[in-house]
Amino acid sequence: MPVPVFAPLLVLAQAPADLPPPLPDGVRAIIEAAIASGDAKTIETVIRLARETHPLAGAQIDDMLKVWRVQVAAAEAARKKEREEELAEAGFFDNWKGQVEIGASRSTGQTSYVGFYGSLGFNKEGLRWRHKIDARAEVQDGRNVVNTERFIASWQPNYKFGPRLYSYGLAQFESDENQGYDSRYTLGGGLGYTILTGPRAKLEFEGGPALRHVAPVDLPSETSLAARASVNFRWAIAPTLELKQTSAFYLEQGQSSANALTSLDAKLLGPLKARFSYDVRYEDRVGTGGSNIDTLSRATLVYSF
Repeated sequence: MPVPVFAPLLVLAQAPADLPPPLPDGVRAIIEAAIASGDAKTIETVIRLARETHPLAGAQIDDMLKVWRVQVAAAEAARKKEREEELAEAGFFDNWKGQVEIGASRSTGQTSYVGFYGSLGFNKEGLRWRHKIDARAEVQDGRNVVNTERFIASWQPNYKFGPRLYSYGLAQFESDENQGYDSRYTLGGGLGYTILTGPRAKLEFEGGPALRHVAPVDLPSETSLAARASVNFRWAIAPTLELKQTSAFYLEQGQSSANALTSLDAKLLGPLKARFSYDVRYEDRVGTGGSNIDTLSRATLVYSF
């Protein structure tokens, strides 16, 4: 059967229609400018508008987006490698960060009066090791007598097996006569696991044995073995607002204890923050005529360095 002479003309006429139209130079320049800015929200907005106004050029827009994502991944990998090399070469006294907290407190439960609170903390993040050192004191004025109601000092080293699993050690000293002891020493260790690791939220669980030596008020000293568990939670609600909660539980015969500290930080200026916190403590052993539970509400200023 003979082929009509006009068939090649039809093929040539239809061929250009099968190819997507090129992305206009102006639109391409806008997308490139958005990518150069490095602002993810701006890039997403420009890409979305480009797709809506030029749907037939979607493949070309996707190619530009893929190139940008590859560049971002490569830059992030380079930064991560550089950071790991810095941490690996850092000495023990390098990369420490700290904060000072001072303010007022209100106590309820065994005692009910206003006092002053101060704390000092240091943190070091290494490639494998992480260290946390804390010291806190509660000084209160009741019935014209100045008392150091509470004092706590602790050191917790962590060894990171990976991004989530780690082991920990704990050395801690406490003094709180109102809760029934002149001094209490704790040595412990165990495993921890980070469930949430995002930039805005972090959730950690820890558990293991602990050896505790207690000097009760007006009683002989005792040493016992306890089971320890703790939960640490941090949530960046907004760029200037952060919620934290740390809690620890010790289970032992006749001397179980627990504490939970919830705090809300509001950024004021630079390294200065305002902190509102609520501290709850439970003790099986208490002073004469006392309650098992003490609570503390605090309003403090925190300076980070």
